[in-house]
Amino acid sequence: MAPTDAEPSAFEAALQRYGAGAPVAELVEEFAALAEQNPRHSACWTCLAWLQLLNNQPLEGLRSARLAVRLSPQDPQARINLTLAMLETGAKGVREHIEVVQRVLAMAPEMADEINDAITDGLQRKPNWQALQKVKAWLAG
Repeated sequence: MAPTDAEPSAFEAALQRYGAGAPVAELVEEFAALAEQNPRHSACWTCLAWLQLLNNQPLEGLRSARLAVRLSPQDPQARINLTLAMLETGAKGVREHIEVVQRVLAMAPEMADEINDAITDGLQRKPNWQALQKVKAWLAG
């Protein structure tokens, strides 16, 4: 069997379910289990934080986002999630994380499309997400 024919990993399958519109609450549980099984998987923590924020769980999202940033400090999506969680919980230090994202995007502009797609997706799934609207404005400015 060729590698392209291989079964997707549990993480990839969960991402596909997200893309297909699976309920966020179910995905939170799925990604939480995946993160528990793979505690050093930064992308899993990043996804979990995003889902927790979409699911109105800012304190849980803050914890997951902090872990994601600790595991992968240069990941702009992890930093955006941490910023969102900080805004929603009233934590201080937001500017530092936005500045890191801006520096990463300046050095790797190809990542901007991915970030913009995530922002668009977030605002479609949660249209009145004020924290995400702020982050979008900061990154555009």
